[in-house]
Amino acid sequence: MPSPRPLDDFRALIGRMPKLDVEAGTAVTNLFEANRAGETRLAGIASLFANVSGGRPSMSRPSLALFAGTHGIARHGISSRRMDATLAMVGACGSGDAPVNHLCAANMIGLKVYDLALHLPTGDISATAAMDERNVAATMAFGMEAIAGGADCVLVGSIGSTGDETVAAALFSALHGGAPSDWLADDDLAGKRETLIVDALKTHSAVLGDPLAVLAALGGREFAAMAGAILAARIEKVPVILDGTTALAAASALWAIDPATIAHCLLADAAPGAGAHAAAKLGLEPLLAEGLAAGEGTAAALATSTVRDALALHAGFAAQARAAHHH
Repeated sequence: MPSPRPLDDFRALIGRMPKLDVEAGTAVTNLFEANRAGETRLAGIASLFANVSGGRPSMSRPSLALFAGTHGIARHGISSRRMDATLAMVGACGSGDAPVNHLCAANMIGLKVYDLALHLPTGDISATAAMDERNVAATMAFGMEAIAGGADCVLVGSIGSTGDETVAAALFSALHGGAPSDWLADDDLAGKRETLIVDALKTHSAVLGDPLAVLAALGGREFAAMAGAILAARIEKVPVILDGTTALAAASALWAIDPATIAHCLLADAAPGAGAHAAAKLGLEPLLAEGLAAGEGTAAALATSTVRDALALHAGFAAQARAAHHH
């Protein structure tokens, strides 16, 4: 018998993920339709919550999980962001001084920040694997812990780090196809980034058919942890709000195995370019209008207001229907 590979546990989990409760979702949709609101985004949000949780759609304990990692590929000077900015942002979140702390407080959202060995960059993906399978499995398992503690909606995002847009572009190219340039912002460093991604795709060509192996070879710790958190939420029937481009890249690795793995996901924001392109591939429409997000967890925090309103509207329609029924 071949020895089990570290990622086989996750493949097995995906094979056993719960079915969606289509009846609960349809009941919600019907209620919105009866109130001439069936075509609204709000109907879709409430219906997704019912589909995923299998009960009355509600959200009273949203929690934001922000993951931070560092990338070996950053040594090529491919970003204007300073290497120590990630550490500074993790510190600010910890002391309550980051912008996202204030948004979470204003919107009653729990916040957990996960520092994933920031002193230890991953492998330089242009020449070697970011992580081996054992490491990526351990990091995904760590990410799964993010949904512990009874949250009924998990917001998933990362803290910006040097090179993360290049890593996301490499993952998108590997998982969705297209040229690396399709997934990169057009700026002074685009050519350098593109060359590195082309090298990375060549270096790791042997694993390109296996999305979890792609996540290990081309990803980073925060991408693996976000994938773990998204998967854990799917298994536990908890809806997810993806925060932006890096979360879309993590979700893409699960989607490439089976689109049903991200059936519980809403998307807060898609940055123009790679984000919008990836969102279209995954069939996710951003909840926020363009220009509303301010990076790093803020989009998901803002999007909870829209979700709350959708669920409040559903509760109102349900109460009205019950009252009409009694008279």
